[in-house]
Amino acid sequence: MRATCGIDWAEDHHDVAVVDSEARLLGKLRISDDAAGFQDLLRLLAEHGDSPDDPIPVAIETSRGLLVACLRASGRSVYAINPLAVARYRDRHVVSRKKSDHQDAVVLANILRTGAALHRPLPGDSDLVKAIAVLARAQQDAVWDRTRAHNRLRSHLREYYPAILEAFAGKRERLLAREARAILAIAPTPGEAARLSRARLRSAVTRAGRQCRIAAEADRLLEVFRRTWLRQPAVVEKAMGRQTLALLAQLDAACQACDGLARDTEELFLQHPDAEIITSFPGLAALTGARLLAEIGDDRARFGRASDLKACAGSAPVTRESGKSRRVAHRRIKNSRLAATGRHWAFAALTASPGAHAHYNRRRRSGDRYHAALRNLFNRMLGQLHHCLTSRQSFDEAIAFSQRTRSPLAAAA
Repeated sequence: MRATCGIDWAEDHHDVAVVDSEARLLGKLRISDDAAGFQDLLRLLAEHGDSPDDPIPVAIETSRGLLVACLRASGRSVYAINPLAVARYRDRHVVSRKKSDHQDAVVLANILRTGAALHRPLPGDSDLVKAIAVLARAQQDAVWDRTRAHNRLRSHLREYYPAILEAFAGKRERLLAREARAILAIAPTPGEAARLSRARLRSAVTRAGRQCRIAAEADRLLEVFRRTWLRQPAVVEKAMGRQTLALLAQLDAACQACDGLARDTEELFLQHPDAEIITSFPGLAALTGARLLAEIGDDRARFGRASDLKACAGSAPVTRESGKSRRVAHRRIKNSRLAATGRHWAFAALTASPGAHAHYNRRRRSGDRYHAALRNLFNRMLGQLHHCLTSRQSFDEAIAFSQRTRSPLAAAA
């Protein structure tokens, strides 16, 4: 590379440095975070040999934002360098531990000058995959927000309203059930719940979407609410009921966001040409497949080998060896979103695929604990997914988990 560029980004401005192959500083500039600043950056790069046929590569500490999007749209290679790696490189240049934005830009440019082969440019994913990633990650965040809101509400209800927890203890969704939220909305305190009539309870569960055994459910709830329970003082109970309504509003908003984003994510995912291959795998529905595609992208050059994808997902073990010591453990540095999706995928595959279930049982018999066996299953199926996406073929249960043949699909695992 004859010249490399480093950008130390901030919220309202960015420091830019361009160095040549001999580490000489060719130019530096502080640009604003707007269109005018981006034009200033392009002029600086053009002054030092940047052209459409041979663009100057750029190193920056983030993979997101308008600046990165515009740099990628200009056709140049953009390298997102981990900030911890930048801190280690900085110590090679300055032992006094001083730091400045300009100095960090120079360090980034020199990282690219000396170690470009050790880093990967941002993948060339399609715009459709980028849109799917936005929605899938937002939906995953909404699920986590919903779980936090549910836990906060449940913890609060334990302080004064055990009847509502008992009423829905046998439900799979607990307080996330629409019926539970509908009843909390009309009876946020145990006193109000005990005064509910059968007709009002039937109306509440009907509005929540229940279509069968409505009268029996209303009678069951009425019996639970009219039992003798420990109670807070009346004024305290009323105040806690007001807090319940506030927490319930947050939970309702999180549930609504989850449902709406899930529909939008699935609709967009099914438009992608890889959707048919991904959903052919057992345990992968449209939403889980969208989350998976959002993290691996559709630039097949990004993961040249299945082992690279497995390392990114954290399913492949990592070895730490020094002298006579050798330890093999699971990876902690990984794509957390991909790893979380992999756990759901492997768990769902246990009931959807006889071969996956048999593989899991073999791992348990060999001594693996539950999570280790599940992670090993995810590791195997991730290799199969890499092979299928690369060769453009759908999943085949007989080939993937065959014990007698070593087909490409089975070997990829």
